[in-house]
Amino acid sequence: MKTRALGSSGLAVGAVGMGCMYLSIQDRPTEEAAVRTLLAAMDAGISLLDTADVYCHDQRDIGHNERLVARALRERKSAAVTVATKGGLERPNGAWTRNGRPGHLRRACEASLAALGVDRIDVYQLHAPDPSVPFADSVGELARLRAEGKIAHVGLSNVTVSEIEEARRIVPVVSVQNRWNPGDRAPETDGVLATCSANAIAFLPYSPFGGASGARRLSAGKLAAEAKLREMSPHRLVLAWMLAKSPAVITIPGARRIESIADSAGAADVTLSEADVSAIERAFGR
Repeated sequence: MKTRALGSSGLAVGAVGMGCMYLSIQDRPTEEAAVRTLLAAMDAGISLLDTADVYCHDQRDIGHNERLVARALRERKSAAVTVATKGGLERPNGAWTRNGRPGHLRRACEASLAALGVDRIDVYQLHAPDPSVPFADSVGELARLRAEGKIAHVGLSNVTVSEIEEARRIVPVVSVQNRWNPGDRAPETDGVLATCSANAIAFLPYSPFGGASGARRLSAGKLAAEAKLREMSPHRLVLAWMLAKSPAVITIPGARRIESIADSAGAADVTLSEADVSAIERAFGR
């Protein structure tokens, strides 16, 4: 698989990574099936796995996804894989709530170290700013964890350009993870994608198909026709379009099944012309 720089980290990873959330939330596969999917992703050349402590059912299940990733990596010891995880959310009774307090982030990071079975986390990302906590306090704690050697690199998620700039004044930022898909193209207009591209920050778009319902919609209409012309699935075409928009982009599609992640991995080797990109965007209705 073609590789791309993970921002300024010095790491090179496959242009297509894998978002692991669907292996641990509702309707998740069995643990055995989930591990097989992760192993298949690595076999397809995927070398960036994106996880989080809160990819689970509820507060009793914290770290489920990280433990799956750790098991898969133990089984495939030869794989050179970068793991990005996140802290800053909680799952009380299955809800998703924000907690960016420094003390929580420190405890969450230490729990993630244990769940992943490592001494240092490759990339630790603030899952989302907490409006009840000064942003600089949250990022400052990640900077301290980095200085202590518990994390190698800092990333952000669900942030604005001003928050990226504020964080960069505190600690080097190697990645930003915001929502981006054919139905939600905000990063192209709010400055986030341009800021990442200009500052050697990897942009890791989550929900690239617009969730499960969005993924189903991709299989009909003009986009499906464009994909058929190019003899690929519309999902692979969307990922290839993202990669064509900026060399800073590393896609992290989610998957529950081996077939899904194997199809997505093929996007790394698709080359699109400017005319192709324009045709695809017209198929989005824009």
